[in-house]
Amino acid sequence: MSNKHPATDNHKNAADQHDSAAKHHREAAKNYEDGKHETAAHHAHTAHGHASNAQNEATEASRKHAQQHGGSQQGSGETSNKR
Repeated sequence: MSNKHPATDNHKNAADQHDSAAKHHREAAKNYEDGKHETAAHHAHTAHGHASNAQNEATEASRKHAQQHGGSQQGSGETSNKR
């Protein structure tokens, strides 16, 4: 029997996306310093995409946590006191 929380993979994916975003931010900074503005902009844009993906994973993890711990179902307006 697994004790894995339903949101575990979302948190791992979010961390991976943050790592990727950080790498692209560093590359963007290096390229700006080297005067390679077009390449820098590409990396900055890609970093933003990874950060957005990380936020989406964190949001999904929060939804799963709320559902598991008695939060309302999305759009139903009803709450549950199940724990």
